Amino acid sequence: MQIDMHYYGTYSLARAAGLTREASRIIATSAQFVDDNAKQGGIDLSDASSCQVEATAHHTTSLENLDITDQRNVWVPFHFLPGDEGDSFTERLICRKDSKIAREMCDNHLTQSTKPYFLELLGVMAHVYADTFAHYGFSGVSSRRNRVEQYSFEFKDLDGEIKDYIVTKKNSVWDRFNPIIRNIKSSVAESVSNALGHGSVVTFPDRPYLHWSFEYELSGHSGWRDNVATFTEYCEKIHQFFVDIANSNPDLRDEEQQQSWEQLKPKVVAILQYQAKGDDRIVKWQQETEFGELFNAAEAIPVYSDWNVDFEQLETLESEEAMSTSVYKFYQAASYHRWYVLRELLPKYGLMVV
Repeated sequence: MQIDMHYYGTYSLARAAGLTREASRIIATSAQFVDDNAKQGGIDLSDASSCQVEATAHHTTSLENLDITDQRNVWVPFHFLPGDEGDSFTERLICRKDSKIAREMCDNHLTQSTKPYFLELLGVMAHVYADTFAHYGFSGVSSRRNRVEQYSFEFKDLDGEIKDYIVTKKNSVWDRFNPIIRNIKSSVAESVSNALGHGSVVTFPDRPYLHWSFEYELSGHSGWRDNVATFTEYCEKIHQFFVDIANSNPDLRDEEQQQSWEQLKPKVVAILQYQAKGDDRIVKWQQETEFGELFNAAEAIPVYSDWNVDFEQLETLESEEAMSTSVYKFYQAASYHRWYVLRELLPKYGLMVV
């Protein structure tokens, strides 16, 4: 999914579930920041303490995507949670929507309310869980199972202008890879081009309105993928998670905005069906909360603020103050999530990834 869902959709669903503005903002920012946190390394603070940072994503053309260890520490736990279906190890690594492993991850994270980074952890959880509904059918490691026949795409009920736009955008993504591919061995180039994650289908899984299909090189036709239906399923489930949090944590609850899924569903579906570019889909969420009927009481969604800016400011703080910031709590939440998934959850199912 993209920022229209990870931030603006997450915020809206959290608010409509009855969480406060601030809790919703932190959860939604954390959910989006999983995609924006590409930093590696550390920073020294003013009192000689240090904050070490691990990436939760890499830019599309980053050479770090070629590193097998990095794939297993970044893409597997944060973007392609394994579904544990099939016989071979690589098949079991394929992400499946709303898998048993994904639900167990959510159940674990929802019980961590005593942790100081609970809200940030909920955001990480929301991102990873959402991606199982978008990225299913692909794995977070370079694998021939991710390969797709590049001329096999079909679309249903798609506006002609939008179809031209997404196909042009797809081709431009491949053009960006060319300088990298020309400078590395051909076997590695295959990994960059179409064997890691859903790179072979570019952003098609992340576009809420798309009804589409394609051919896997290895296993054949994908079946028709109805993103509206799949994203709606995710929205219903994450909304219920947020309702449960609001109802069990009075300090996080704002009853004025709380709606049942039956009230909310038709309004959310209408937004998901909106065929538009990414920025326009963000505007759609903003308009429906501030001027439409998405919320019980109209309000503006806070504009997304990238926590990378806050990271740069940590060096001016002492450790006690730095540890109270959301960006540091996000790093705590991400570290906890990575450890839990890779060292506890996946091994429980016989999957030793690292």
